[in-house]
Amino acid sequence: MKRTSAATAARTVAAATLLVAALAGCSTGSTDSTANESEPTATTSADADAFPVTIEHALGETTIESEPTRVVAVGYAEADYPLSLGVVPVGADKIEYAGNENASSDWFDEALAEIEGAEQPKRFSTADGVPVDQIVRLQPDLVTATQSGMTQEEYDQLSEAGIPVVAYPEAPYNTTWQESLEMVGRALGRTELAEEVKAETEQVIADTAAEFPQLEGKTFTYAGPNADPSSFYVYTVMDNRPRLLVELGMKNSPLVEERSEPGQFLFNISSERTAQLDADVFLTYATSEANVKELAENPLVKQIPAVADNRWYAQVDPIESIGLSAPSPLSIPVAMEMFIPKVAAAVDGDGSTP
Repeated sequence: MKRTSAATAARTVAAATLLVAALAGCSTGSTDSTANESEPTATTSADADAFPVTIEHALGETTIESEPTRVVAVGYAEADYPLSLGVVPVGADKIEYAGNENASSDWFDEALAEIEGAEQPKRFSTADGVPVDQIVRLQPDLVTATQSGMTQEEYDQLSEAGIPVVAYPEAPYNTTWQESLEMVGRALGRTELAEEVKAETEQVIADTAAEFPQLEGKTFTYAGPNADPSSFYVYTVMDNRPRLLVELGMKNSPLVEERSEPGQFLFNISSERTAQLDADVFLTYATSEANVKELAENPLVKQIPAVADNRWYAQVDPIESIGLSAPSPLSIPVAMEMFIPKVAAAVDGDGSTP
């Protein structure tokens, strides 16, 4: 079932058409636990003299001798990156949070549909760690894991199997979409195309910022109550949600700036200090519309001045902001259309309070 609006779907398809350039070939993914009989064909070409290339990352240094043709993507949004560069991965993470019936995302599927004859990659779960054996059976000549939480042991196992792996540049889950695009572009020998895709995506962000000028300079806190009600989690400046909002011209609240530490994407704050979560706008999650009402009436949440003034937004539909939490050239346009108008409305005082 499609979970985006018709307008969103149209905009996403348009973006995917721009990003998946030169859609002339056919690329297929594995439909069982073994590799395909035929090699996938990319719809774009590698840059001249792109190989060999050596890429440094947090888990080591990887040299790719020649153009990869069988790519496996490890990480929630990782598969979006090769696809945005015209390369269909043969294996990829299952989208287990807010995924569709294909264990995929609507924006990935819409971009995939632009490639005649292309099939879904073989999907695997990384909920209990990277499934090294499943990946090896796909016979990849490249694994990209720039948006993952791959461990050193998992990296070493894949490397020992003779598979080049490009991991995250610094810390797990802390990679910006620009860094992922640049690294995957280099690994695929498509640096020039990656620069074009980056420019197109940045233009989508710039157009959104221009559409909602009230966001410029406004402070925000992105947080919510933990399962244990004695504390709240707060996303740091290193998390991709705040990073995208900053790209739109917003600013992290002073508390977030003060408490953010390198490599950490969240911190906790005790519930009696919720008033310190104040900013021009407060952003959080809710499980249902009934839960939004519960949050609005919660005495601890009401201590946040932005909530009391209805300058807050509690997201119920997880699809809305996936493009911020797991950003990619394919998902960012969706978040810009679905989520950012709600943030702008909250800035204007028309937030989530029923």
